[in-house]
Amino acid sequence: MCGIVGYIGKRDAAPLLLEGLQRLEYRGYDSAGVAISGKSGGLKTVKAKGRVRDLDSRLPKRFAGTTGIAHTRWATHGAPNDVNAHPHLDADGQVAVVHNGIIDNASEVRAKLEADGVEFASETDSEVLAHLIGRSQADKLEEKVRDALRHIEGTYGIAVLHAAFPDRIVVARNGSPVVLGIGEKEMFVASDVAALVSHTRQVVTLGDGEMATIKADDYRTYTTREGSRTAASPETVEVEAASYDMGAHDTYMHKEISEQADAVDRVLRGRIDDRFSTVHLGGLNLDPREARKIRQVKILGCGTSYHAGQIGAGLIEELARIPADSEPASEFRYRNPVVDPDTLYIAVSQSGETYDVLAAVQELKRKGARVLGVVNVVGSAIARETDGGVYVHAGPEVCVVSTKCFTNTVVAFALLALHLGRIRDLSVADGKRIIAGLRKLPEQITEILAREDEIAKLAQQYTDARSMLFIGRVRGYPVAREASLKLKEVSYIHAEAYPASELKHGPLALIEPAMPTVAIVPDDDLLEKNRAALEEIKARSGRILAVAHQEQEKADHTIVVPKNEDELDPILMGIPLQLLAYHTALALGRDIDKPRNLAKSVTVE
Repeated sequence: MCGIVGYIGKRDAAPLLLEGLQRLEYRGYDSAGVAISGKSGGLKTVKAKGRVRDLDSRLPKRFAGTTGIAHTRWATHGAPNDVNAHPHLDADGQVAVVHNGIIDNASEVRAKLEADGVEFASETDSEVLAHLIGRSQADKLEEKVRDALRHIEGTYGIAVLHAAFPDRIVVARNGSPVVLGIGEKEMFVASDVAALVSHTRQVVTLGDGEMATIKADDYRTYTTREGSRTAASPETVEVEAASYDMGAHDTYMHKEISEQADAVDRVLRGRIDDRFSTVHLGGLNLDPREARKIRQVKILGCGTSYHAGQIGAGLIEELARIPADSEPASEFRYRNPVVDPDTLYIAVSQSGETYDVLAAVQELKRKGARVLGVVNVVGSAIARETDGGVYVHAGPEVCVVSTKCFTNTVVAFALLALHLGRIRDLSVADGKRIIAGLRKLPEQITEILAREDEIAKLAQQYTDARSMLFIGRVRGYPVAREASLKLKEVSYIHAEAYPASELKHGPLALIEPAMPTVAIVPDDDLLEKNRAALEEIKARSGRILAVAHQEQEKADHTIVVPKNEDELDPILMGIPLQLLAYHTALALGRDIDKPRNLAKSVTVE
């Protein structure tokens, strides 16, 4: 979850490293640090608790050096402070290491090193790497790093500097992303292409168990275990650097909410087949005969991706008539699940690097399962590990909380459900109906976004709440869960989602004027059931904000959204609730793009 940047070339490294850290700050913002291989020899290090701007303010005006590594941290081991910030040094100050991941056996390794007289400066697990590398008797830096990694269990993406080897940076990956950027007589390294695209669009993505040595005019990749060469070649990143800029918006969250009409248009583009009332998903690698043999679909994700998977499971059941459900990937892989050869598994991740999802994919593959990916980042670990899948084409998402990627992921599931349905029993007429609904989505999203001022005024009326209840039934329940999460993430107001049908079984005890309820009320066959739930809440003096296709008499306020096909309505009903969360947080003065305690890409367990 931390951000790593490295540079080697002819330019001063420090400004480039700081720029990269600012691009990666969504990956962690507890503390930051930089190490430079100085022109006069030795390593110079500056670290600071807080944001990248705090690090920048501490850097000396003259901090020369053309080789360096830097890090922005999301704390796992040890409090966020100057000492625990990366880079970490060995006892002699000759080795500097930045690390993303968790070393599972750090306590054991630390105890052995301390028994040998090593004194630790920090509380982190990462510092053991610096000491292990520094104590290695190998002649080459690559061998020193390999020696150290033989003692390590866990996940890592690392970059290493050594004062005795000023012409190189050595990097390694196991479970945490590492990307090389190929420049003109200069090289970059980062944990995300966001840090690189201002300078190069030629990248090499390391795989697990792979290392690399980068020099100003060359790079070499090889296996961590044996040191044998690997054939990693550069690929062109299609995203523009401007995609990571905030533009005219005050926050990335607002920018990304505003981009959703265009994003949905991208995920639909070139995929609709009017002739056969279906869609083309060429990356599935699943032929019709195989698709007809599927007896169950299991969707795995974390957080927002899990909620998107819940909506996706409903779409697959409705349109393809295949039993489907969604489960947190973190729970799935620890309960020794029964892996059925007739089950299609789908891994969902915005970054394509989410550790729990990736680990579940690897476990499923070991057991012979067919696994598809629904991811945003092309070439990511999950995209490479799976048998096929669907890219959601949301574009870069910088805000820690996901908005446009959630929406595009649900649309991608609608495409998948339509594809499977038309292979199986979905009629041509229903195929045409769903396609027509999909085509209306961008225009309807624009219509919802045009009502932002109205939603902002509504948000002002709920900023006094200490807790809020979100309810919905069937299609509306996952929307309620995701909306509840959004409010928690950015406003820090406690929120809980519950099926509206379960109110009588406990949650009604919470209803009072101080406990507002947000109700998802689509105009479908459960409309009257949902209205009955509003009656129950109003009878107990509860405040109600409804998201519906028409004004709701029992609600204090209603956000009216345009009607689409019943199956596609959840896509639209979530968008005004993203704006509600955003404007509530804005009114409360929250740090919207970087909520406390959170980071964007969860690449640790």
